[in-house]
Amino acid sequence: MTGSEASPTFRLAYVPGTTPAKWVRIWNERLPDIPLTLVAVTAAQAPDVLRGGEADAGLVRLPVDRTFFSAIPLYTETTVVVVPKDHVITAAEEVTVADLADEVLFHPLDDVFDWDAPPGEPAFERPATTEDAIELVAAGVGLLVVPQSLARLHHRRDLTYRPVVDAPQSAVALSWPEEATTEMVEDFIGIVRGRTVNSSRGRKPEQAQPKEKPTDKGAPRRKPTPGKAPARGGGRGAANAPKSPKRGKPRRRS
Repeated sequence: MTGSEASPTFRLAYVPGTTPAKWVRIWNERLPDIPLTLVAVTAAQAPDVLRGGEADAGLVRLPVDRTFFSAIPLYTETTVVVVPKDHVITAAEEVTVADLADEVLFHPLDDVFDWDAPPGEPAFERPATTEDAIELVAAGVGLLVVPQSLARLHHRRDLTYRPVVDAPQSAVALSWPEEATTEMVEDFIGIVRGRTVNSSRGRKPEQAQPKEKPTDKGAPRRKPTPGKAPARGGGRGAANAPKSPKRGKPRRRS
């Protein structure tokens, strides 16, 4: 690598509510020489950031434009309604959209749900962000329906939430421009899918050359010598072999 070439870096965009920490930790363990940079974006900004090459891949909310992006769905979130702790809804373990019909519900401009018709009574204005809407719920002037991760992200002691069983749900996916499927993207896909460090990441593995078996073809074979005792230690046969007779001293003739 020359001094003018930049060191490789993997840039991962992520939208509010997603938690890339576990996958970042695994990346750093497996690829310590390639820094992973996190790029925080809103759900609305994510497609443009990926299209513009400002990030290599992103944890985004579905749907995405499948004519341009590849996407691997990861999980679907529970939808909840955020309410003050003393609200009557807290008496139930879960609610339906019909239970919210008489409630004022905020519909922020960054709402991740594609409502055909938002439930409840419309608020006097649309808050700019989900965070702003949470502040209004805390003020006691309305309620908010969001994915559970966003309710946790903006947690307040004076607020709580309940699941809305028949509301739309938000799915999270790993997405990237299809024409920019680099080796680093493949590496991150493997991590997200739970592949081990030794498993295939989708690349074609190099074919190992078959090892040649040792052969003694052509080497002369030694014939066993009949009656020859073992070289070391003697064995059972050596112990039972007949002993050679002792020779006496020659007698002198008188």
